[in-house]
Amino acid sequence: MEHQNTLAYAQELDNKDELRSFRDKFHIPQHNGKDMVYFTGNSLGLQPKTTESYIQQELNDWKKHGVEGHFLAKNPWFSYHEILTEQAAAIVGGLPSEVVMMNQLTVNLHLLMVSFYRPTKQRYKILCEAKAFPSDQYAVQSQAQFHGHSADDAIVEVEPREGEYAIRSEDILAAIEKHKDELALVMFSGVNYFTGQVFDMKTITREAHKHGIVVGFDLAHAAGNIKLNLHDWGVDFAAWCSYKYLNSGPGSVAGAFVHERHHHNFDLPIFAGWWGSDKKTRFLMGKTFDPIAGAERWQLSNAPILSMAAHKAALDVFTEAGFDKLTAKSEALLSYLDFIVSEINLTQPNDKKFEPLTPKEDSVYIPKGIQPGCQFSIIAHGRGKELFNALVEQGVVPDWREPNVIRLAPVPLYNSFEDLYRFGEILRDLL
Repeated sequence: MEHQNTLAYAQELDNKDELRSFRDKFHIPQHNGKDMVYFTGNSLGLQPKTTESYIQQELNDWKKHGVEGHFLAKNPWFSYHEILTEQAAAIVGGLPSEVVMMNQLTVNLHLLMVSFYRPTKQRYKILCEAKAFPSDQYAVQSQAQFHGHSADDAIVEVEPREGEYAIRSEDILAAIEKHKDELALVMFSGVNYFTGQVFDMKTITREAHKHGIVVGFDLAHAAGNIKLNLHDWGVDFAAWCSYKYLNSGPGSVAGAFVHERHHHNFDLPIFAGWWGSDKKTRFLMGKTFDPIAGAERWQLSNAPILSMAAHKAALDVFTEAGFDKLTAKSEALLSYLDFIVSEINLTQPNDKKFEPLTPKEDSVYIPKGIQPGCQFSIIAHGRGKELFNALVEQGVVPDWREPNVIRLAPVPLYNSFEDLYRFGEILRDLL
């Protein structure tokens, strides 16, 4: 498509957008009486306008019923998590029995690694990407140390090549092949938080499984962003948060996936909790843990109802929009944003051009057929955080990562093409 850097062109794209009405389903933060240009859905998604009423329903039932709300509420709390399962499973491409909403992201990663990181004398290493999000790094380091291994010895990191920022797919597969007899686990993010690189989860899983290696993913920046097919890919386990692209509120309930082939393996070690025990016998208060045959087995405690209500509001918006339409718009937004930044670069000296960090599809980083996602990270060469601060003062909300990276995430549910045009004009004026 031949893009144009004009307001009329951006508005024309918005008029043709099948999802344009969904912007009105969200509260857009204001700046000097105008909508902010909000590009940080990769850190915290915006609030759906229905969220308040969904939470208020549970507050009303709590006020009306007290503890009996577990069974008498409009949405009984005893089984509230179950009303999320089908929609959440659709987001990650899993079966309903493979998905449960519970806890927080890193808590879920630890609980799952208790079961799926089973090091032996020969196989004890964990393969992950270099410069993963710190919580992932800390989680795998502490898991290795918990089993008596040095993190420096047990963790194998795949790094970008010299002079590159993203990790080549071939280098990940080469690392699996090289360490195949030592690896107990491959634990990658689905989308790298810094570069926005989407990893080829299907191929990583297939190649690791050829050597009997367990595969898990942190989908914090993938769930609600890219189309996932965890069941068909054969992924062993995964976890994600719901407050980024899933728009469920700060610190909201997280999700977990366990492939169905593990559901009846009751020999898997597990940190058990009451809420993971069989529902038919749970209130008999038995001494022996009677596990559920499914992802719900990994639950520990009863549901955090208020955050689950917020998540339900957000999932209903996703269901109404349809993920195929979201994917198509995401690709169109990313294409236009790339064009806008390229146009600005034409006016900049070589030592102050903006360099995209996020790799494109059909490259050595993102193989053909894998959607790049919403995030667009750029290096602001020759510029410091004062540029980011100036953008914020003008009503643009991007994200800054030291030393000079600006992360932009145009989300298809609530960002418009006019947002991208306005960003370009504000950035041009600042420069």
